[in-house]
Amino acid sequence: MSTLKRISFLALALVFATVYSCRKDDNPTPQDLGKGSMKLQFEYVWAANEAPFQLEKEYVHPKTGDTMTFTTLKFYVSNIKLQRADGSWWAQPDSYHLICNSCTDAADKYIMVIDIPNGNYVAMEYTMGVDSLMNVSGAHTGALSFSNGMFWDWNTGYIMMKAEGKSPNSPNGNYQLHFGGFKGDYNVVTTKTADMSNSKLTVSSGQTKTVTLKANPAKLWHSSEGLSKVYIIHSESAVAKQMATDFYNGIYLKSVE
Repeated sequence: MSTLKRISFLALALVFATVYSCRKDDNPTPQDLGKGSMKLQFEYVWAANEAPFQLEKEYVHPKTGDTMTFTTLKFYVSNIKLQRADGSWWAQPDSYHLICNSCTDAADKYIMVIDIPNGNYVAMEYTMGVDSLMNVSGAHTGALSFSNGMFWDWNTGYIMMKAEGKSPNSPNGNYQLHFGGFKGDYNVVTTKTADMSNSKLTVSSGQTKTVTLKANPAKLWHSSEGLSKVYIIHSESAVAKQMATDFYNGIYLKSVE
């Protein structure tokens, strides 16, 4: 190759490399897009003194006097949204999650929210339960799969929450409380807002922040009768709505870390 051709070839290669480098900058990696993550977890406590709560442990309810041992605690959390300081909202796409405390996989006990745009967030909105659209739109996959055992039928839809266990106060020695209903007087789906203005959620690239909500299973009997009278709920009812509402209303923000 002549000297002139060699110089021309090197110049062409240099131009190509420069153009390619510029094109790469136009298509940044996900990290360059400025996105982080949030781990949403629940901390469970028992009764007014908020003693630590866990499955397979015997408790005495302070109001009803019932002795009970929880073996199952499962519920849906959906439609997670974060509010920016300017008042605008970011919504997680396809936001349906099943929290399963009786499952063996630790990942089933919390929610990972990914690809959150960088910034400061002052509030979080979330729904306890599954919205009406997903209840009537046929079979789904993932958290909403019928194989999870959290669905009744097309008319009554998803079981928003299950609380099951053992109790000597129950006529059959057990309790199965399945709370559902997404329309009318027995709608148990509840949207909540956690105010984070005093502990802002700051999302930054490559970082995962942890948001902890407190939940109190004793609240199920905050204004309801004990297990000697209500120990099986397998359909919509006024009692189911009251118990689910009391539990949901007792959930509050503990920390942002």
